[in-house]
Amino acid sequence: MRPSLLRHGRALALSIGHQRLLPLLGGLILVCAAALADTPGARGVLEPVHAFFDAMAKHDQAAMRAQVLPAGTATLMREGKPVQLTLGDFVDHVKPGKENIEERIGKPQVMVDRDLAVVWAPYTFLLDGKPHHCGTDVFNLVRVDGQWRIAAIADNSRQCEP
Repeated sequence: MRPSLLRHGRALALSIGHQRLLPLLGGLILVCAAALADTPGARGVLEPVHAFFDAMAKHDQAAMRAQVLPAGTATLMREGKPVQLTLGDFVDHVKPGKENIEERIGKPQVMVDRDLAVVWAPYTFLLDGKPHHCGTDVFNLVRVDGQWRIAAIADNSRQCEP
């Protein structure tokens, strides 16, 4: 880097101040992370997540199971305490009932490194079409034989804000 550019960069950093520079850098990191979701390696990562939720809404355990590694884990944070079970056991708990269920995610962040991916997304869980609870979903996925599979799920839960 040329010395004049280096001096100019330092002067800019000093004039902006550390309190203003950190959010700017944080925003840049988020933009870069979002750009990763558009890379060829990230294609298809969200497909098993959406297919899992579609199957869950239909109470279709076989279709849910097709998207996961059954020995993978689900960690559900409930009132500050973790509830852990295998993904196979999680799927077994989704049984047809009188209530309609649907989980919607919004603005997922996707990061991929070869055959490993992470999806971080806010969600709203609907019960009979009405928001029941909200939170954040985190999915760890692995690519097995060219197909993305959910290896782990973690979420938290809170009352939805009006």
